[in-house]
Amino acid sequence: MSGAADRLVAAARRLAGEVDALRFGPPVTHVYNPLAYAWAPHEAYLRRYGGGPKEVVLVGMNPGPWGMVQTGIPFGEVAAVRDWMGIEAPVGAPPRPHPRRPVLGFACRRSEVSGRRLWGWARARFGTPDRFFARFFVLNYCPLAFFEAAGANRTPDRLRADERRALFAACDRALREAVHALAPRLVLGVGRFAEARAREALRGLGTAIAAAPHPSPASPQANRGWAPLMDAALGAAGVHLP
Repeated sequence: MSGAADRLVAAARRLAGEVDALRFGPPVTHVYNPLAYAWAPHEAYLRRYGGGPKEVVLVGMNPGPWGMVQTGIPFGEVAAVRDWMGIEAPVGAPPRPHPRRPVLGFACRRSEVSGRRLWGWARARFGTPDRFFARFFVLNYCPLAFFEAAGANRTPDRLRADERRALFAACDRALREAVHALAPRLVLGVGRFAEARAREALRGLGTAIAAAPHPSPASPQANRGWAPLMDAALGAAGVHLP
C-alpha cells in the first residue's frame, strides 16, 4: 500500500471519530456514520484505490441512502462496488437505525441512481477500475447521512448554522489531508455545494477547483444525460479522457 493510502486511512479514522462526537437537533432525528459501521469496505476502498498521486479528485456531498449508507464507499451503489470495483466486506448498522432507512449492506437491492450514473460513466470511459483510479479518486466531503422523523434525507447545507460550523470544520480538515496525500492537479466538486466547500477548505493551497453537475435524479439536467455533462466539465478543466 502506498503512503498516500496510509494517509487517507488515517484521515478517515480521525474524521469518523470527530463527527461521531457531534450532536444534531430537530428536524434531524437520525444520523448515520458509515465510516463507523461500514468501515471494512471503506478501508478496503482506500487501500486498494487510494495510492497517489492522482490527477483529479472528485468530491461529492454526503452519503446517499442506497449508496454509501449501504456500502461505505462514496456514491457506492452496490452493484458498482461489488461487481466493478471488486469490493465486498461486512457492514454493521448505525446505533439508531431509522425504520424507513434500513442498512442492509451488500444485500441491499435498491440502486443509488447517482452512484449508478457516476460509476457507470467511469466504467464506460475507462473500462477497468485500475485504469480509472490510476488518474482519479472519489470521496465525499461529509461522511454523515441525516434523516428526519418521516425518513426524509436532510442535506448538510440545510443543517442549523451552529451544526454546520462544527461539522464543516472537521470535514474541511479531512479534505485538506486527502488533497495533501493525493496531490491532484484538479479537485472537481460534484455539485455546487461540494465545489463551494472545496474552495473554502482548500483556500491557499493552489489546487485548481471546478464543478460538475450532480448526477442526482432530482436534477432535470442530469436526467437528460449526465455522462456528457461530466465529460464537458472535465474537458473545460483541461482533463483529457480516453
